[in-house]
Amino acid sequence: LQTMQLLIKQCDNDGRLALVAKFLETDWQLMTADETDPGAFALAVAAADAIISMDWSWDIDAPNLKLLHLPGAGTDEIQFSKLPHATTVCNVFGHDIGIAEYVMAGMLEMTLGLRAMDRALRQDRWTGSHLCGPRHGELFGQTLGIVGYGRIGHEVARRARAFGMRVIACSRTEKPNDEFAERVDAMPQFERLLREADFIVVAMPLSDSTRGLINGAAFAKMKSNVVIVNVARGAIIDEIALYSALKSKRIAGAVIDTWYHYPKQGEDFGRPAKSPFHELDNIIMTPHASGWTENLIARRCQDIAGNLNRLARGEPLKNVVRQGHS
Repeated sequence: LQTMQLLIKQCDNDGRLALVAKFLETDWQLMTADETDPGAFALAVAAADAIISMDWSWDIDAPNLKLLHLPGAGTDEIQFSKLPHATTVCNVFGHDIGIAEYVMAGMLEMTLGLRAMDRALRQDRWTGSHLCGPRHGELFGQTLGIVGYGRIGHEVARRARAFGMRVIACSRTEKPNDEFAERVDAMPQFERLLREADFIVVAMPLSDSTRGLINGAAFAKMKSNVVIVNVARGAIIDEIALYSALKSKRIAGAVIDTWYHYPKQGEDFGRPAKSPFHELDNIIMTPHASGWTENLIARRCQDIAGNLNRLARGEPLKNVVRQGHS
């Protein structure tokens, strides 16, 4: 087999993809190029058989490019129309385990209030105890509505059922019930989920049809005790509507991991939204960290290398988002 060329952008050459080389069983030469140097980057792209990147927005000639491999799951930063027709696009998962555990932790914290009890007891106050209350809730018997019933949705449902929760879901198309979800409606029945759920987990891809899906009208249909959890993309929930629902206590709370504004790569500061969510006491805010576990990198690098090996051998690829055509 001939040596093939793999391009990794300089900004991604920070160790997260280092294990890809370890799992390669075929002959690949690894290149790096800085996309802020258009000339050098264009030459590297022109030579590449495969590129690992979460985004594609370039008008660059890529005559040899057989594979664009995302190091994550989301495709919302890929401008498919600018990719060569012959280029296959694949993605990776592996984040569903960590995200599902995060969802359970968020729902438990909103139900139990461990942080508040901890703060109180550090000040010698037994708030939340059998001595002076108030009593906290239970997940058992609560209804969980999952919007988007893919890999993440299934892993959340699996764990929620173990806690004795009732699980309902919505997906792009109606699906048969499984061992975890009592029912899986198509999106036209979305309002039924909004009215029934005590917890709502957003776990669907961002697209033109899902952007702003959960808006003021959707919040108006929810129970007043509902807690919404977003582990998908920030823009699926309208920012102003979310802030208003939380500030007015129209809903009980939110656990938000995906946001509206992100710092540039390499930075670690910056407000995640225009609205002052940080001033509210009924939201848990985390920095898009739910799937970022110690084991995620190895799982994803192994999957990427597996596809590179298949490509070199002429075998069918896995996790194909778009099949290339000559």
